[in-house]
Amino acid sequence: QVQLVESGGGSVQAGGSLRLSCAASGYTYSGYCMAWFRQGSGNEREGIAAIGSDGRTSYADSVKGRFAISKDTAKDTLYLQMNNLKEEDTAVYYCAANYCPLVGPLMDYEYHNWGQGTQVTVS
Repeated sequence: QVQLVESGGGSVQAGGSLRLSCAASGYTYSGYCMAWFRQGSGNEREGIAAIGSDGRTSYADSVKGRFAISKDTAKDTLYLQMNNLKEEDTAVYYCAANYCPLVGPLMDYEYHNWGQGTQVTVS
Protein backbone atom coordinates (compact mmCIF):
# COMPACT_ATOMS: atom_id res chain seq x y z
CA GLN A 1 0.00 0.00 0.00
CA VAL A 2 1.38 3.36 -1.06
CA GLN A 3 1.85 5.85 1.75
CA LEU A 4 2.87 9.48 1.38
CA VAL A 5 3.53 11.67 4.41
CA GLU A 6 4.23 15.38 4.03
CA SER A 7 6.09 17.54 6.52
CA GLY A 8 7.78 20.92 6.70
CA GLY A 9 4.80 23.22 6.52
CA GLY A 10 4.40 26.21 8.81
CA SER A 11 4.07 29.96 8.99
CA VAL A 12 6.54 32.28 7.31
CA GLN A 13 6.76 35.94 6.40
CA ALA A 14 6.49 37.03 2.80
CA GLY A 15 9.85 36.74 1.09
CA GLY A 16 10.89 33.82 3.26
CA SER A 17 11.57 30.18 2.42
CA LEU A 18 10.32 26.75 3.42
CA ARG A 19 11.19 23.23 2.34
CA LEU A 20 8.49 20.61 2.25
CA SER A 21 9.24 16.90 2.39
CA CYS A 22 7.17 13.91 1.36
CA ALA A 23 8.27 10.53 2.66
CA ALA A 24 7.10 7.68 0.45
CA SER A 25 6.72 4.00 1.17
CA GLY A 26 4.96 0.90 -0.12
CA TYR A 27 6.04 0.98 -3.77
CA THR A 28 8.97 1.03 -6.16
CA TYR A 29 9.82 4.68 -5.75
CA SER A 30 12.12 4.94 -8.74
CA GLY A 31 9.36 4.03 -11.21
CA TYR A 32 6.92 6.67 -10.08
CA CYS A 33 6.10 10.16 -11.19
CA MET A 34 5.52 12.52 -8.30
CA ALA A 35 4.14 15.98 -7.85
CA TRP A 36 3.18 18.71 -5.45
CA PHE A 37 -0.30 20.20 -5.44
CA ARG A 38 -1.82 22.91 -3.32
CA GLN A 39 -5.28 24.08 -2.42
CA GLY A 40 -5.94 27.48 -0.93
CA SER A 41 -9.14 28.43 0.84
CA GLY A 42 -11.95 28.63 -1.70
CA ASN A 43 -9.69 27.56 -4.55
CA GLU A 44 -9.44 24.45 -6.66
CA ARG A 45 -6.52 22.12 -6.19
CA GLU A 46 -3.58 23.30 -8.31
CA GLY A 47 -0.67 21.27 -9.60
CA ILE A 48 2.48 23.32 -9.05
CA ALA A 49 5.49 21.05 -9.58
CA ALA A 50 6.10 17.57 -10.92
CA ILE A 51 9.08 15.28 -11.43
CA GLY A 52 9.28 12.19 -13.58
CA SER A 53 11.13 8.95 -13.02
CA ASP A 54 13.87 10.36 -15.26
CA GLY A 55 14.17 13.50 -13.16
CA ARG A 56 12.51 15.77 -15.70
CA THR A 57 10.58 18.56 -13.97
CA SER A 58 7.64 20.79 -14.80
CA TYR A 59 6.21 23.79 -12.99
CA ALA A 60 3.12 25.93 -12.93
CA ASP A 61 3.71 29.50 -14.03
CA SER A 62 2.65 30.70 -10.58
CA VAL A 63 5.73 29.16 -8.95
CA LYS A 64 8.27 28.96 -11.77
CA GLY A 65 11.58 30.48 -10.73
CA ARG A 66 10.66 30.43 -7.03
CA PHE A 67 9.97 26.76 -6.25
CA ALA A 68 12.11 23.71 -6.97
CA ILE A 69 11.04 20.07 -6.85
CA SER A 70 13.58 17.35 -6.23
CA LYS A 71 13.78 13.79 -4.99
CA ASP A 72 16.23 11.67 -3.06
CA THR A 73 15.79 8.13 -4.35
CA ALA A 74 17.98 6.67 -1.60
CA LYS A 75 15.68 8.16 1.04
CA ASP A 76 12.42 7.70 -0.91
CA THR A 77 11.69 11.35 -0.24
CA LEU A 78 10.30 14.12 -2.41
CA TYR A 79 11.09 17.75 -1.68
CA LEU A 80 9.72 21.15 -2.56
CA GLN A 81 12.02 24.08 -1.91
CA MET A 82 9.93 27.25 -1.79
CA ASN A 83 11.68 30.61 -1.97
CA ASN A 84 10.44 34.19 -2.12
CA LEU A 85 7.11 33.11 -0.71
CA LYS A 86 4.08 35.32 -1.27
CA GLU A 87 0.80 35.60 0.61
CA GLU A 88 -0.95 33.94 -2.33
CA ASP A 89 1.15 30.82 -1.72
CA THR A 90 -0.86 30.20 1.44
CA ALA A 91 -2.49 26.79 1.02
CA VAL A 92 -2.50 23.17 2.07
CA TYR A 93 0.24 21.43 0.12
CA TYR A 94 -0.10 17.80 -0.96
CA CYS A 95 2.29 15.36 -2.56
CA ALA A 96 0.99 12.82 -5.05
CA ALA A 97 2.37 9.79 -6.89
CA ASN A 98 1.52 7.44 -9.71
CA TYR A 99 3.29 5.17 -12.16
CA CYS A 100 5.04 6.93 -15.03
CA PRO A 101 4.55 8.00 -17.74
CA LEU A 102 1.85 10.62 -17.28
CA VAL A 103 0.25 12.72 -19.99
CA GLY A 104 -0.47 15.65 -17.72
CA PRO A 105 1.96 15.66 -14.80
CA LEU A 106 0.34 18.72 -13.20
CA MET A 107 -3.23 17.40 -13.50
CA ASP A 108 -4.68 15.91 -10.32
CA TYR A 109 -6.64 13.20 -12.15
CA GLU A 110 -3.32 11.61 -13.16
CA TYR A 111 -2.50 10.68 -9.56
CA HIS A 112 -3.94 7.85 -7.51
CA ASN A 113 -1.93 8.25 -4.32
CA TRP A 114 -2.04 11.31 -2.08
CA GLY A 115 -0.60 12.47 1.21
CA GLN A 116 -2.64 14.06 3.98
CA GLY A 117 -1.36 17.58 3.31
CA THR A 118 0.65 20.16 5.21
CA GLN A 119 -0.38 23.77 5.80
CA VAL A 120 1.76 26.65 4.56
CA THR A 121 0.80 30.13 5.71
CA VAL A 122 2.54 33.23 4.36
CA SER A 123 1.83 36.61 5.92
